[in-house]
Amino acid sequence: MLIVGSRHLRTPLAGLALATAAVLATACSGGADTKDSGAAAGPGTEAPVASSTPAAPVIKISPADGGKTVRPDKKVVVTASGGALEEVVVKSGSQELEGDFDAERTRWVSSTPMIPASDYTVSARAVDGTTATSSFRTLKPERELEVADVTPAVKGEKVGVGAPIIVTFNQQITAKAGKASVEKALLVESEKPAQGAWRWINDTTVIYRTAKFWQPHQKVTFTARLKGVQGGKGMYGVKNTTKVIRIGPAQIATIDTRKHKMIVKRDGKVVQTMLISAGNASTREYTTTSGVHLAMGKSNPERMISPGRKKGDPGYYDLMINHAVRFSNSGEYVHALNNVWAQGRRNVSHGCINSRPDQARWYYNQVQRGDVITIKGTDREMEWNNGWGFWQLSFKEWKKGSALTSATAG
Repeated sequence: MLIVGSRHLRTPLAGLALATAAVLATACSGGADTKDSGAAAGPGTEAPVASSTPAAPVIKISPADGGKTVRPDKKVVVTASGGALEEVVVKSGSQELEGDFDAERTRWVSSTPMIPASDYTVSARAVDGTTATSSFRTLKPERELEVADVTPAVKGEKVGVGAPIIVTFNQQITAKAGKASVEKALLVESEKPAQGAWRWINDTTVIYRTAKFWQPHQKVTFTARLKGVQGGKGMYGVKNTTKVIRIGPAQIATIDTRKHKMIVKRDGKVVQTMLISAGNASTREYTTTSGVHLAMGKSNPERMISPGRKKGDPGYYDLMINHAVRFSNSGEYVHALNNVWAQGRRNVSHGCINSRPDQARWYYNQVQRGDVITIKGTDREMEWNNGWGFWQLSFKEWKKGSALTSATAG
């Protein structure tokens, strides 16, 4: 067995020696004429490499083709393995969905929600020309979310520098996650820089207030990009809303109830000084509130009825009052009253600020919703949620009412 084994070992060694000798001989010679197409490739000549075609990129699209109940807030994701993406187009009708590529252009992700109850097509093309498509439909919401009202935003109206933006929705948004998603979709753009924040006051209303008063004489644009935004289970935004709010001059009224005087400034200059009479303070309800108020609206005339009293009760009244400008929800106005004997001397009203009829008419004609009315001199502080008393809170406190507070802290 050993002899047989030795033969098997010697045979390849002999062959190896011959092959080595051939290599050495060839290396010392000039080699074969490479122009002779019939000559066989000799040792030392590179063998031709077989060419191979690279595999085409594999493009994957999510949501998958044929989906019928795709959530509008779901991301459209297109990926390519083995190559880069050149173009991705996601459309519903003529509307194109926005999205972004990663640095390597191997992944594209949508950046905005889709429209509910809509058909979408996805077309993707790789750099080498490989293509892929997908078609699907987004679900129809059980509850449709949209903006029901924006205040103050009447076309052609100019508002004061303290004006809030009060947005009311047609649905209750109860979960913080839903409020956060909706709040992210609300945009406020001003021509002059301003810092501001949203505060939810209930499940249907969110209010925007600036850190400092708006700069006067500018345009502010509010946009609610609600389409496809999830506000709750089965609830999605179906309509976007845009409103333009025009900020007028900075009209600020300062009232000192102890001096019985109201001074009105416009863009920093005094334009009117009014003698007034404030609440007599015999009860809390007859005490004018101190603090930073905003003009909420006006009426001429305004019917004023004593709160909490019925006809025949002591102190009952039911009067029609001219040129009334409201500044709280507790029945406070700047209004006209032929009460000249008290104005500038004594506080005798039921909590309102009354002034000479001609001056009250002047103020009524000049005032804008959102104009600032600062009152001092009484022991009843204005509550932040009494009408538009939002400036009674510091901006730090105001921001705590945002659904994004925890996410944006610091």
